Formats: sequence, C-alpha cells, structure tokens
Amino acid sequence: MDNKSYIAARVAKELKTGDVVNLGIGLPTMVPAFLPEGVTVILQSENGIIGAGPKPGADTADPLHVTDAGGQPSSAAPGGAFIDSCVSFGLIRGGHVDVTILGALEVDREGNLANWIIPGKRVPGMGGAMDLVVGAKKVIVAMEHTAKGAPKILKKCRLPLTAVNCVNLIITEMCVMEVTPGGLVLTERNPEYSIEQIKAATEAELYNVEYDNKI
Repeated sequence: MDNKSYIAARVAKELKTGDVVNLGIGLPTMVPAFLPEGVTVILQSENGIIGAGPKPGADTADPLHVTDAGGQPSSAAPGGAFIDSCVSFGLIRGGHVDVTILGALEVDREGNLANWIIPGKRVPGMGGAMDLVVGAKKVIVAMEHTAKGAPKILKKCRLPLTAVNCVNLIITEMCVMEVTPGGLVLTERNPEYSIEQIKAATEAELYNVEYDNKI
C-alpha cells in the first residue's frame, strides 16, 4: 500500500456511523474508500453539498454545475441535498460538523496549523479551512510525514497560520500523534518505521502514551 492509501485507511478508522465529515482536497478525499464495513458517514462540502455522494463517472458528471470544494466533479448521495453557502457555513460555524480531515504544510506541537499559503507562491485563497478547523468538533491532519525529507511537524510553525491550537490528531504514514496540552503524544506507530526514524523525521519533541515521558 502506498503512503497516501495507508494514511487514508488509518484515518477512516477514526470515523463512526452518523458522523458529519468534511474532507479537504487531495489525500482526504481518499478516506471514504477505506471506511470499515457498516460505517456510513455524511459528507459535507463547504461549497454547498450535505450528504455528498461518490465521484461521478464521465458519463454522468456535470463539471460546470456540480463540483466539490476542490472544483472536482461531485454528486449528492440519496438523501443528500444542495444548499447555499450561508447554510453550509452555518453548519460549520454552528458546530454541526463532527470531523474535518485536511492536509497541512506544517503542524506544530501546540496544534497550530499552516496549510493555505507559501509566501511568494500563487494560491487560490483560504477556502473554508479557517472556518472548518475552528468550527468542527475534531480536526484530523492527514499528510505525509515530511516534504522532500524536511520535517513538517515542527516545534513552531514558520508559515502563515490557518488557525491556532486547532489540531486534535495527526496521522502520517509513520505514526499517529495526539495533540495534548503537554505536547505531541505518539499513540501508534507503523511497524515499518522505528522510533528512531520517527524522531529523526519530526522536529517537535514526542512523548509516549503515558503523557509524561519524552521519547
């Protein structure tokens, strides 16, 4: 299994039937394909779908009128609905989204998140990320552990922040980390990687599941 599929499959285990889930662009959109048998979630797209369905085939797609927040062809599942932006962001800001899953450029030990801009590079905008990470009940960052070998999990984010103290869980191909008031707690390790490899790829200090012992 490639890294992105491994991460998506592990993230899927965090979801339960009935959860209202918002998926960021890229890797997070792979998560529904790995949902455990019997688990059904309600996918919310901040541009105006509640109960989003699977990506339509080329013969049924309407790429001009029906897209997800990333601009990709989308659909509504049976029982789903198309809603306007006011209602969509009302759901987000009102705390009705149970989980948001998104990627990151950087995350730090305090749960600060930078995922929308690299200064000097053109970007389309913040999108709904700022609202989602402060409005959702749980924020999961799903990303590869490093970028070209450079750590993405830092002592302190260097890029412009999306929001502060917002991340609850970080899931990479190497491990699962919980963000706590005392720092990042390593709660699960991919057996393909050693503790030493994880430490070498992580700038921030890591603690074990007892919360008080640095690894």
